[in-house]
Amino acid sequence: MEDKTDLMQKIVSLCKRRGFVFPGSEIYGGFAGFWDYGHYGLMLKQNIKNLWWQKFVRGREDLFGIDSAIILNPKVWETSGHVSGFSDPTQDGGRFNTMFQTSVGAGEDAVTSYLRPETAQGIFANFKNYLDAFSPALPFGIAQIGKAFRNEISPRDFIFRTREFEQMEIEYFIKEKNWQEFFEEWRKEMKGWIENIGVDPARLHELEVPDKERAHYSKRTIDFEFDFPFGRKELCGLAYRTDFDLKSHMEASSADLSYFDEETKEKFVPHCIEPSFGLDRLVLALLVSAYDEDEMNGEKRIVLRLKPEIAPVQIAVFPLLRNKPQLVEKARGIYQKLKANSSKLTDIFDDNGNIGKRYRRQDEIGTPFCVTIDFQTLEDDTVTIRDRDTGEQERVLSGEILQFTKLG
Repeated sequence: MEDKTDLMQKIVSLCKRRGFVFPGSEIYGGFAGFWDYGHYGLMLKQNIKNLWWQKFVRGREDLFGIDSAIILNPKVWETSGHVSGFSDPTQDGGRFNTMFQTSVGAGEDAVTSYLRPETAQGIFANFKNYLDAFSPALPFGIAQIGKAFRNEISPRDFIFRTREFEQMEIEYFIKEKNWQEFFEEWRKEMKGWIENIGVDPARLHELEVPDKERAHYSKRTIDFEFDFPFGRKELCGLAYRTDFDLKSHMEASSADLSYFDEETKEKFVPHCIEPSFGLDRLVLALLVSAYDEDEMNGEKRIVLRLKPEIAPVQIAVFPLLRNKPQLVEKARGIYQKLKANSSKLTDIFDDNGNIGKRYRRQDEIGTPFCVTIDFQTLEDDTVTIRDRDTGEQERVLSGEILQFTKLG
């Protein structure tokens, strides 16, 4: 593998060439800090989100989902401290608030508000609604996947630091006395999930954030950092936010955001632990972890060694020759059966170019299995399945493809 700068350039090039990520508004020269996800990048993001939701929401009994508004009452951001303190230093020594301002309403009635710089506040603002609607027992959490916006002074490093990005966050509400126990539990859960989806554990590090560098609301923060080609940078974070947010909103809004424990008859404002994941950064970390170059059958190739459950496409179906109607028809039939028999499977029909070029194309987008329909298929209904990583091929019955690949 070449130097780190070269690796980053290769990943950016691959993302554009194969339809993962494009520069935003490219036909007009681009727009710094904004990127568009193409089909395969979108599928990769969607797979990450689905696995996250399955693990942390559907797979648990104590998590609820939410999709809060992107634009909130400006008092939310005043109360949370974002209006006064969410800023970066400028070159002339001043401060620059990185929230995007917008105007809500028309004329004299217009109100200045902001595009949300984080997804967390929409959760805190709905805390009472969740108590009233679901009567959850403590501890419980509220999870959200959504866009956030920050007017970064210097967006850089591809999709790592952008002005529009996507977060996957949980606010987990607890009793104060239990915060260390749950903090450690979430630390293990986060680390395990990050590694399980395919982020290289050798590149992953935990950083205990010093007191002076923590956010004003945090009593303890751990950053999960990753060795990107441009340096070791934050990937995800775990923060103990205490009761800062709920107490601040309770005082500013006069709404009762306390929790009543039926067993102990105590009434108190819960504390909160926040596991926060940057989706775009996870995409980049997975691409860096999976990118490889090797030689197969005497030819150099680029391959993304993505886990099957993460890969944008799990199975590609090929007719050996596109100009043989019998092969194309048989391949189409097998392709349609695969689509009908597995709702979780993402597959693709590809008859563009010779078989070697098709293999290389699928290697570059990370497809773990390629199924080729040839003349023997017409005789005995067997197909050739090629493994992305080894290049090995085996013949199996067409009805056993999902069983053989373990994707059923």
